[in-house]
Amino acid sequence: MSKMKGILLAGGSGSRLYPMTQVVSKQLMPVYDKPMVYYPLSTLLLGGLREVLIITTPHDLHLFKKLLGTGEQWGMKLSYAVQAKPEGLAQALIIADDFLKGSPSCLILGDNIFHGHGLSQLLQKSAGLKNGALIYGYRVKDPSNYGVVDFDDKGNVLSIEEKPNKPKSKYAVPGIYFFDHKAPSLAVSLKPSGRGELEVTDLNKIYLNSKTLQVKILGRGYAWLDTGTQENLLHASNFIQTIVERQGTQIGCLEEIAFARGYIDKNTVYKASVLYKNSSYGQYLEQLIS
Repeated sequence: MSKMKGILLAGGSGSRLYPMTQVVSKQLMPVYDKPMVYYPLSTLLLGGLREVLIITTPHDLHLFKKLLGTGEQWGMKLSYAVQAKPEGLAQALIIADDFLKGSPSCLILGDNIFHGHGLSQLLQKSAGLKNGALIYGYRVKDPSNYGVVDFDDKGNVLSIEEKPNKPKSKYAVPGIYFFDHKAPSLAVSLKPSGRGELEVTDLNKIYLNSKTLQVKILGRGYAWLDTGTQENLLHASNFIQTIVERQGTQIGCLEEIAFARGYIDKNTVYKASVLYKNSSYGQYLEQLIS
């Protein structure tokens, strides 16, 4: 089991998706054939992180527990915590302090989807982080909507800015961050931004100032999808559908990843295939073991 632990932040009000998310968490909404939360959870599993803390709202906690349970069905160990108000991504590290017990962590946002050849190897290498922090850079057309990272040709970070009007590069920072054991105590030292939130960009800047922040580029072979708006949610569903129908392979299938890694056995996959037998997901699992 990786020494690094995962934190999956599935909080927030999802107000950009109203009225869809008025009564149910955005991360429980479907992205094509499975709940959104399956995708970031599968990203952590691809990186070899099997101990994960799910942070959500008091209102949605029971639904996440009902959907995901203990995680043993995927060879994982899931814990749960509450973020009472959306007071920033960096706050997740403070909430997770007792869970981490001094371990390094990978913080992933519950509405971010990653896909690409070699992703598993990249994530596993990143999860080996011992000191400092590591972020990814992903080229986008309009970087001013995101945190933007500027770096030299050796991957050394020169600057990182939150939603700048004049971005210094085309590289946005996707919603997955790798931190050493110091992150929770550093997050405590942060002051709320103008939005009243503890910004993860400010936490990354602390690592930048101590010259321990590194960036890895997600090149053209990778897809990064942020599903925070109706349009992006639809785009993500269409993207997943295209891959599934064209290639006959799944994205974000937790049973498949866990089985391939030897975290669960054939019988566990069979039980899941019976549970989901009336859906294409269940039929896919049946094919997997036959």
